[in-house]
Amino acid sequence: MRTRFLSGMIIGAAATMLLVPEMDRSTQRRIKRVNKQMRNMAGDTYENMVRWMK
Repeated sequence: MRTRFLSGMIIGAAATMLLVPEMDRSTQRRIKRVNKQMRNMAGDTYENMVRWMK
C-alpha cells in the first residue's frame, strides 16, 4: 500500500515538473502551495492511519 502511494506521489511530481515551466509565475506559486498542503495532508492521514491500526 505504501509503495503504491509513494509511486503515485512520484508520478504526480514528475507530471507537475513537466507542466509547470509553461505556466506563469503566479500559477507556479499556487501549484507549489497546493502541492505542499496536499503533501502535509497526505502525511497526516498516513500517520493517523498508522496510529489507528496499532
